[in-house]
Amino acid sequence: MEPGRTDKWVPPRFPYDRFAARRLREWLDEDAGLDAIGLDLRGADLSRGDFSESMFIDAKLIGTRLVGAELYRSYALAADFSRADLTGSSLVRVELDDAVMREAVLDGADLAKASLCDVDAMGASCRGAQFMGSALLAVDFRSADLSGAVLGSSSFRVTVDAKTKIEAMTGTVTGPVTLVDRAGRRQLAGTELEVWFRERGGDVRVVASAG
Repeated sequence: MEPGRTDKWVPPRFPYDRFAARRLREWLDEDAGLDAIGLDLRGADLSRGDFSESMFIDAKLIGTRLVGAELYRSYALAADFSRADLTGSSLVRVELDDAVMREAVLDGADLAKASLCDVDAMGASCRGAQFMGSALLAVDFRSADLSGAVLGSSSFRVTVDAKTKIEAMTGTVTGPVTLVDRAGRRQLAGTELEVWFRERGGDVRVVASAG
């Protein structure tokens, strides 16, 4: 897929910030990914837009709608997606390291080969999300909903708690997982981690890390 967006696509709603809105309007006439580094895109509805190979580094996307959006190979390092709606979006090979995704909605999203390192995803909804070959390292999934998520050969070194939902989760992962409960923090790996998944309705195989 080439960079840019679908022909004649126009955002259903532009961001509140005038500078960001002007930059978005200018980009509609360009044939490249959007340079949104540091932009304040709050209030925008960017659903169905094609933002392949765009730059969202340090951008504010708090509450932004990106339903069904295409973000293939975009860079969103340290971007704030708190409460953003990314339902059904494509984040294949997206760099999301240091991003904030608190209470974001990623139901049905495709995050194959995505990089999520040091990500705050507390309370996020990832029902049915695809994490095929993704790197999830130091991701905080406390109170998150991962029901039906697919983890295909993914690095899964995350933090969870009793409120983290994993019913019908499937796949193969490497651990360990950090569990936070009344007793404090402890790591689960190997057979113990597989049992933890199974007892909560998940069908996940845990394999040893290659390194």
